[in-house]
Amino acid sequence: MDLMKVNKTECMTNQALQNLIGSWIPELEFTEEGSQFLNITVKPEDLHQLMSQLKSDNDTSFDYLFCLTGMDWGTALGVVYHLESTIHRHTIVVKTQTDDRENPSFDTVCAIWKTAEFHEREVFDFFGINFNNHPNLKRLFLTEDWEGFPLRKDYVDEINMVIK
Repeated sequence: MDLMKVNKTECMTNQALQNLIGSWIPELEFTEEGSQFLNITVKPEDLHQLMSQLKSDNDTSFDYLFCLTGMDWGTALGVVYHLESTIHRHTIVVKTQTDDRENPSFDTVCAIWKTAEFHEREVFDFFGINFNNHPNLKRLFLTEDWEGFPLRKDYVDEINMVIK
């Protein structure tokens, strides 16, 4: 591989990324929300397809998952993924969510980015979000007998309660 060519690869603009990625799955929602990064919201059933294509497509080549975060938006639980292409030097944010607070689940992306394996375990541990087809989904930080999910907004801990 010619390193000079790799270093000269141009970063796609957010608008160019939106045009390309939007052609793959028409139901995606795009925002920039005052961020320098393009934000993409994807339905859970389209998540794995989108993530696979973001990594494998030569024009996007998102080969680096640098952050995976669980979120509790009050009524919905979800996951936020920050992706970067080390080849093209562009970055995006992908969000997915579900209103199912009793059995929240999304497809794992750890077969796409190995680093997701531990991030997904952390989200499972603190938010109770399941990742379908994860190779080793179990608690990472909390004990096996821990009850509840401490980063959910509805979590109550009577023992360690902080009084404001």
